[in-house]
Amino acid sequence: GVGAMTWSPLACGIISGKYGNGVPESSRAALKCYQWLKEKIISEEGRKQQVKLKDLSPIAERLGCTLPQLAVAWCLRNEGVSSVLLGSSNPEQLIENLGAIQASAGGGGISRGVLPKMTSHIVNEIDNILGNKPYSKKDYRS
Repeated sequence: GVGAMTWSPLACGIISGKYGNGVPESSRAALKCYQWLKEKIISEEGRKQQVKLKDLSPIAERLGCTLPQLAVAWCLRNEGVSSVLLGSSNPEQLIENLGAIQASAGGGGISRGVLPKMTSHIVNEIDNILGNKPYSKKDYRS
């Protein structure tokens, strides 16, 4: 009966794609107080994360969403997650992130967001790319 409130579903902006070619001077990771983030991005592990993002891009394209929307929907789809804390630098980022759950009218009719599209097949595909599927220890006592 306990749920988690996750934070930073976009991994401090890494999932937004803005760090795909290094650290832009206008980004958070370029600030002196975020040196730890810059080091994480340019590390070997950071380069591996960028490869995973490229591998996730076709899934986002198939679902008709952005990588940030896919990340928020993936977090919300986890049975142990009650809510996801979003941070944004501007209203456009917030609106984009809310597209993971929000209904919107577009050229092809009404879209119901990304979350309903997160089938077990899609989630398994994402989990295989990420290689970090959470372990769920269920109590099966009678």
